[in-house]
Amino acid sequence: MASSLVRRAAAAAACGLRHAVGLGILVAIVARPAVAQPAPGGAPGSLREVPARDARTDRWFETLEKKIDDLEWRARTEDLAVMDKWWITSPKPARTTNPTGQGATVPLKFPVYSFVPRALGSRKAPLLVLVHGYVHGSFDKFHAHILRELLEQGYVVVAPEYRGSTGYGAELYNAIDYGGAEIDDVKAARDWAVEMLPNVDASRVGVLGWSHGGYHALFQAFLHPDAYKAAYAGVPVSDLVMRMGYKGPGYQATFTEFIGKSAVDHPDEYRRRSPVTHVDKLRIPLLVHGNTNDEDVNVMEVQALVAALKAAGKTFEHRIYEAAPGGHEFNRIDTRLARESRREIWAFLARHLRP
Repeated sequence: MASSLVRRAAAAAACGLRHAVGLGILVAIVARPAVAQPAPGGAPGSLREVPARDARTDRWFETLEKKIDDLEWRARTEDLAVMDKWWITSPKPARTTNPTGQGATVPLKFPVYSFVPRALGSRKAPLLVLVHGYVHGSFDKFHAHILRELLEQGYVVVAPEYRGSTGYGAELYNAIDYGGAEIDDVKAARDWAVEMLPNVDASRVGVLGWSHGGYHALFQAFLHPDAYKAAYAGVPVSDLVMRMGYKGPGYQATFTEFIGKSAVDHPDEYRRRSPVTHVDKLRIPLLVHGNTNDEDVNVMEVQALVAALKAAGKTFEHRIYEAAPGGHEFNRIDTRLARESRREIWAFLARHLRP
């Protein structure tokens, strides 16, 4: 009973802190400096106040939100697991415009969450690398129910906050390298966990993710098959050339910033950064899910991935859901179908990782 009271108190404290900090953020926004601009009509001497936008403020709010998230993570998982957060290094430095400048070759530091089931004691268990999605995303509480389901099965879980993730300031945010060094970051998190977490069985490691996390899972499976025993990719981004075509000019401009080159002028670079280009390297069990009403990753992108894997003669599993409620997030939300789909994923992983 005492431990139950502690958990409830921790949850209440985290909730109360979120409300208190939320009020503080509101006050900060209201009090934020403004710039004066002429009022409509340009009447002499008339001014209106327009809030100033500063990217540094965005990063500050993201950092604050991440600190609150971490408190809630502990409250939501402490009954099942020991949670910790570590800073590790990537094998790759951050992108820089001055490759000979001071510190230009220093490996990038980034955080990794670890969750070790309390029930394990000193026993070994399989490891799952759970890769968050979204461009400039982070491992947030949207993953809470998924994480708990994995911990209840006895997996050790690590979640890397690879370069480009939010909540850690401008340095990590601006280091984004879509389909480049971020892939090395995730592999580094896997290697760190195998070496440093005593409960991890190095012979039973899997990787999973959705959307951009699914993109990562595919690249881990294709480029590092000796490091994993199984991979799951949900509604994965897989073909950047195709994606630039159906997303339009604004999206293309964003990726030109992320990659440093445009798809129009450098299509080969976008192909290199597309998992579909590397399907011939698959040597481990893979499960892929798609959804015909996906509003983010068009189903034709997943279908093209499936077709490429088949053309390469690869053995894998896949399922394209027909207009599943929830669109892009269909099996990450809480519906009967979502739970059934996740049970399919867990059964696939269990066959190969034996938790």
